[in-house]
Amino acid sequence: MHDVIIVGGGPAGFTAALYSSRGMLDTFLIEKLVSGGQMATTYMMENYPGFEEPISGPDLALRMEGQARKFGTKVINDDVVELKLDGKIKTVRTTKQVCESKVVILCMGASPKELGLPKERQFRGAGVSFCATCDGAFYKGKTVAVIGGGDTAAEDAIFLTRFCDKVYMIHRRDSLRAIKLLQEEIKSNPKIEIIWDTVVEEIVGNFEVEGIKTRNLKTNETKFIKLDGIFVAIGSSPNTELVRGMVDLDENGYIITDENMATNIPGVFAAGDIRHKTLRQVITAASDGAIAAYMAEKYINENKW
Repeated sequence: MHDVIIVGGGPAGFTAALYSSRGMLDTFLIEKLVSGGQMATTYMMENYPGFEEPISGPDLALRMEGQARKFGTKVINDDVVELKLDGKIKTVRTTKQVCESKVVILCMGASPKELGLPKERQFRGAGVSFCATCDGAFYKGKTVAVIGGGDTAAEDAIFLTRFCDKVYMIHRRDSLRAIKLLQEEIKSNPKIEIIWDTVVEEIVGNFEVEGIKTRNLKTNETKFIKLDGIFVAIGSSPNTELVRGMVDLDENGYIITDENMATNIPGVFAAGDIRHKTLRQVITAASDGAIAAYMAEKYINENKW
């Protein structure tokens, strides 16, 4: 039996693993795909502390994994298919084995909602982005479009005007869902142009984004817009399918925790993008992971294992 099982190998998972292993706990991390989560899909990162020169998402992910392994974390690539979290002993079943632990830390992250267009995934990192704060600086002096009308889309559009000469904001309705304060900022910013009642029907380009084809939902008019990048901001979906009906979730499906990353189930913690929180960045995921591991160690000690 392990002391701690961590489900998910993004920045939250590997930071939790690092702190847990350094605390001399038997730590087992299970990652479904490649290490890094959404971080591994980011071409370059300039906002993670400690790196004067940009570091690629995959490179940072491998460094995090290597550091956790150095202190004894066992890492496997496998798909978790069932969790049994009630009771003192937790059970994690993957496609290959059944594991038990005293603590489970849930770090499955969240996935950005996609437009569902051809080339959207192909051009991710080559003109298609889901994170303005991560990639905005790469579009200095260029023209981009933000897709969406909520707070995130509004904040992204405003942020991108720091770098871009022109920012289109494309929204399928005739009014924004963003808070009034953000709407006023957008209206007063000469770099932002809102295109109402419109959806993106095609991403145009051969090897990178060269533009988009749009359609007005009221007039059915189609239009080509030349631009250098697309920022999709239509929300994210937490990867909480495994724990629905077990841990408390908010109305959007994110795990509810307290400030110690504890869920409603004793011995079960959650960290990173999977939990209800304000800011989802690599740095905040790492912070969550460190807190979750610290509290996991405290939980084990208090239970006198």
